[in-house]
Amino acid sequence: MSKQTTHLISGIQQLGIGVPDVHEAWTWYRKHLGVDIPIFEEQAEANLMLPYTGGKPHQRHAVLCVNGQGGGGLEIWQYTSRKPAAAKNKVQLGDLGITIAKYKSRKLRASYDFLKKRGVEMLGNIQCNPAGHEHFYAKDRYGNLIEMIESNEWFHKNGYHSGGVYGTVIGVSDIDKALTVYRDILGYDEICYQSEGSFADFEQLPGGQGRFRRVLLKHSYPRRGGFSPLLGNTVIELVQSLDRTPRKIFENRYWGDLGYIHLCYDVRNLPALRNYCADKGHPFTVDSSADREVFDMGEAAGNFAYIEDPDGTLIEFVEAYKIPIVKKLGWYLNLRKRKPEKPLPRWMLRALALNRKREE
Repeated sequence: MSKQTTHLISGIQQLGIGVPDVHEAWTWYRKHLGVDIPIFEEQAEANLMLPYTGGKPHQRHAVLCVNGQGGGGLEIWQYTSRKPAAAKNKVQLGDLGITIAKYKSRKLRASYDFLKKRGVEMLGNIQCNPAGHEHFYAKDRYGNLIEMIESNEWFHKNGYHSGGVYGTVIGVSDIDKALTVYRDILGYDEICYQSEGSFADFEQLPGGQGRFRRVLLKHSYPRRGGFSPLLGNTVIELVQSLDRTPRKIFENRYWGDLGYIHLCYDVRNLPALRNYCADKGHPFTVDSSADREVFDMGEAAGNFAYIEDPDGTLIEFVEAYKIPIVKKLGWYLNLRKRKPEKPLPRWMLRALALNRKREE
C-alpha cells in the first residue's frame, strides 16, 4: 500500500439494517430498490461488537448489496442466535438515531408510481423540502421509513427507477453538538438548508406534526477514493425535536436489532482516522485492527471501527483490503496495492454487475 499520512473518507459504503429474515428482506429490497449486486454474504459470529451486544458474541447472517446505478449499499443483518428485538415504542421523527434512509431516484414520479403499484405504503404525496426540491416518503415491508429524492448524478443507468443510498435522516438532541461528528469528522461542511418550525412534508410521518429544527448537509467538494465513482456524493439531514423529549431508538436494545443500526463509510488509513476521531472527542469504541492485521469477512476482507455521535448513533468506518469483482471467475481485487485516492476504473466497478442476483 502506498504511504499515506492522512485518512480518507470516500463516501457512504452502506446503511446497516436489522431485519427478522435476511433473505426475505433482501428480496424486498432487490425488487423495490434494485440493490441486487452482492458484495459479500456471510454467516458468522459477531464477536467484536460486545459493547453493543450485551457483552456477549452472537451469531448473525449478513448480506452487503449495492445498486449498479450508484449510491451506497445496504448491509442487511439478521441475528441467528437470538430473536431480534423491535423498539418498545413506535419510532417518532426526531427520536435519537437513524430514522429515514434516503435513496436516489432517476425520475421521482416514476419511483412514486412504481412503489405504489407494488403495494408499498406511501406516506403522503410528492412534496417539497425547505429547499424547494421534490421528494416523498414511504415504508419498507418492516415499517422502516424511506425517502426518495430525484438526482442527476449516476454512476451508470440501467433503466431501473432508483439508485442506492443517498444519505439518511438522523435524530439528534442538539444539532450544534452533533456537528462535531457530521461536519468535523465526516466532512459535511456545506449547509443546503436550515430551518425551524412545522413542516408540511413532515406531517404524514410518525411524530412529524411537531416543531423541529432541521439542517441538510452536503460536502463542498467531490468524494475521492477507489469506490467514489460508484458511491457518489451524499447528504445528511439532522432533525431536532423542539417540543418533546426524544427517545433513543436503540435504548435497551442491541446493535443488530430491528431498524437502522449504523451508517457506514468507506475509508482509507484507519490508524490516522483513529487519532483524528480521538482528537475530535469521539474515540473508536470498536476497532477490529486493535489485535489483528486483517478482519476476514468471508468473500471480502479489511478492517472496521465504530464511533458514536453525541447521542449514541453508531457510525462505522470500513477499510476494505479485498473485494470480489467477479466471483464466478475467482477475480478478487487487492486494494492495498492501489493509491488510496485514485478511483477504480469505471469498467472494473461496472463488472460488479456480473454478480447480480437474478430473480427466479
